[in-house]
Amino acid sequence: MDALVVVESMFGNTRRIAEAVALGLGDRVHARVLEVGDPEAARAAAVADLLVVGGPTHAFGMSRPATRRSAAEQGAPAVEVGLREWLADLAPAGPGRTAAAFDTRADRPRLPGSAASAAARRLRRSGYAVVARPASFRVTGTTGPLVAGEEERARVWGVNLVARLVLRAADRG
Repeated sequence: MDALVVVESMFGNTRRIAEAVALGLGDRVHARVLEVGDPEAARAAAVADLLVVGGPTHAFGMSRPATRRSAAEQGAPAVEVGLREWLADLAPAGPGRTAAAFDTRADRPRLPGSAASAAARRLRRSGYAVVARPASFRVTGTTGPLVAGEEERARVWGVNLVARLVLRAADRG
């Protein structure tokens, strides 16, 4: 089974979560991580059995050009394409294609909105079966770092994704 983790990361925290999720997918799944700006990401998504997408929560959802400019003013690399645009260009999924979504967000209580929830909705609209609830991983502030234990929690989330896929295959078989 092949999995692709496509990530938008500005300060490196979301990328660290993506790498931990890929690690959690383990030996049963061949997983790789690509940035949303990588031209290979769309081609790889078209053939992956599991597509996992992740990005930072900005202004209560997925990043926009204005929020990416704001991040660049705080030291992030300037990028044109974020997860929102990448998902808008994503080809419709074929039968049996599965997906999951995660985000990173500030470690503050009860903030509304989630990049992961918005991404999961877009994945469903593109025909993917979303196999897990969107997950949020916490950072201490806009530029990070990650809250202690979040990388391990992301690895475990990846392990649980594999378990869900195994159960899904058993139900079908």
